[in-house]
Amino acid sequence: MIPIAAPDVGEAEREAVEAVLSSGQLADGPAVREFESAFAALCDVEHAVATTNGTTALHATFEALGVGEGDAVITTPFSFVASANAIRLAGAEPVFADIDPETLTLDPTAVAEVLAERDDVVAMLPVHLYGMPAEMDRLRALADAHDVALVEDAAQAHGARYEGEAVGSIGDAGCFSFYPTKNATSAEGGIVTTDDPELAERLRRFIDHGRVSGYEHAEVGHNFRMTSVCAAIGRVQLDRLPSFNIARRGNAAYLTDRLQDTAVETPPERSGARSAHHQYTIRTDERDALADHLEERGVASAVYYPTPIHEQPAYADYDADLPVAERAADRVLSLPVHPGLDVDDLRQIARAVETFDAGVETATPEAEVMDS
Repeated sequence: MIPIAAPDVGEAEREAVEAVLSSGQLADGPAVREFESAFAALCDVEHAVATTNGTTALHATFEALGVGEGDAVITTPFSFVASANAIRLAGAEPVFADIDPETLTLDPTAVAEVLAERDDVVAMLPVHLYGMPAEMDRLRALADAHDVALVEDAAQAHGARYEGEAVGSIGDAGCFSFYPTKNATSAEGGIVTTDDPELAERLRRFIDHGRVSGYEHAEVGHNFRMTSVCAAIGRVQLDRLPSFNIARRGNAAYLTDRLQDTAVETPPERSGARSAHHQYTIRTDERDALADHLEERGVASAVYYPTPIHEQPAYADYDADLPVAERAADRVLSLPVHPGLDVDDLRQIARAVETFDAGVETATPEAEVMDS
């Protein structure tokens, strides 16, 4: 079975972990500072603050921005639930705006409508879904015009760029995840990027129990600190990230070329944006049948995300009419695009989709692969 994701952790990562274990500084030591510095450089920002995971990166950012009870934050309903959960964990209310029907990222026109209707919005949280940057120029203009903070959920967008700018450097802060399936992993971890030194300092305090020095704690915070072991893995992965992303772009280009004449909709390539291709997500009205067909032919697939956030049981009190997001949830299907794929894998993936599209049900999966 060709997996939907395949984390690539090798000898260099093992050696880095062994060096940390030998040093005896396992928690929040020099390895974390080195990782933060390297990631700040990757994103062309002055500061990066490492955390335990992508959700705590988001939560800490809203706390550091002073977002809380009585505040509203505009975000997308079509994302992993952590995007909205982080807003609620900070005590604020997520307000969902619909998504762009082409890119499936937050629609600036829908955001503008929410801003015109409400006076309690203090921030917006676009998500760079599947590695595709949201329309940041229009969102930045809206944020500036309405004096609200702009936080990028870049959990899936390591190395992506928008109009030449690194994702994570466009908003007031950018939040990344290093979960094992991401473009780069630290086993588990997150990070916040920003050019604002005061915001960075508030973040560092919040993730360390509000500590200002020694055992002096100026405010209530959490223990969201990244471990040195995770940072060591992440630092090696950052060196490998460019090659990982080159492979993802090549794999995505191959699949788009092979599938352009089929009935499925392939992921868009927006002018001025460079996707990190975290997921290669097609759309089809026969999603479930295609997923079954792919599995029979040794190709794993996944649905990100089958239920929009506003329709989750945890959000039962939220009344929202978001037809584009709801339609997308019924049609999206992600195919393998990770760097571990070889030419034969790509051919097998493409052929599996092509045979479904052509209604080929009589040939054996093995024969179909041989014929590709």
